[in-house]
Amino acid sequence: MLAAFALVVTALYAAATQATADRSTTTGAEVVRVAEFLAECPYSHRLPDDPIVAPGLPGASHMHSFFGSRVTNANTTVTNLLGSASTCNPTVDTSAYWVPTLYRNDQPVEPTGTTFYYLGEGVRDDIIQRTQPLPQGLRIVAGNAKATSATDPSSVARWSCLWHGEVNPSKDFVTCPADSYLESYLDFPQCWNGRDLDSADHKSHMAYPVNGACPATHPVPVPKLRQVLRYPVTGATAGLRLASGAGYTMHADFFNAWPAAEMARRTTNCINAIVKCGADGNPS
Repeated sequence: MLAAFALVVTALYAAATQATADRSTTTGAEVVRVAEFLAECPYSHRLPDDPIVAPGLPGASHMHSFFGSRVTNANTTVTNLLGSASTCNPTVDTSAYWVPTLYRNDQPVEPTGTTFYYLGEGVRDDIIQRTQPLPQGLRIVAGNAKATSATDPSSVARWSCLWHGEVNPSKDFVTCPADSYLESYLDFPQCWNGRDLDSADHKSHMAYPVNGACPATHPVPVPKLRQVLRYPVTGATAGLRLASGAGYTMHADFFNAWPAAEMARRTTNCINAIVKCGADGNPS
């Protein structure tokens, strides 16, 4: 299976690398099974708000770009999100997704490609087959807005160039050819402690798998959320910054407001079954 991060250059590649390593031989050819469903959630709005890190405090955050639910602000609760107007395809996904706004020469630049993959990748097949739905109201922050360098292990996002695998992915901005897009991709943790929808640092209730399994402290496997954003930015990185700082401060927030029955259906039919599904939650 292709290395999950080494050669990410297109959305097609991102989808292809979402295969867990379940392979069998059929008439001499390798068959790769993929556990996946997705949502395409274009940009909605910008606000200096963060309903996870600074709830009830409008204007208390750096600028964020929001995707999915159109109503997200500092006062957002899961009740507000459920059934709200959404940019997502499928529209049943009224979750809120947000990242620090990207600026070029102090002008905001919003992504023109915004795909959120839900995957079984990263754990063994037996764990994929017992993955549980993401609980409604779950809040997760991935990455570190306060990362101090590109070597900071808490910086988990990567930057790459769409269609140009010869440009090595990096934790900081990369220089992309004129026929490309600057691409950011980030994986959220997929192991839950089974109790808490949030935690004081907005991270401790979740963990990344170790050696293909969830740690004993976070025993419940849930679908892995992979965020892929494509920005209409090429050329030199001079003048590029995030609202949080350098490229290695890229981070992302997720507030789950999928209808519980729909999340359960997709988890069963796509993730547990190790089947690649489209935005409608049916096999593609």
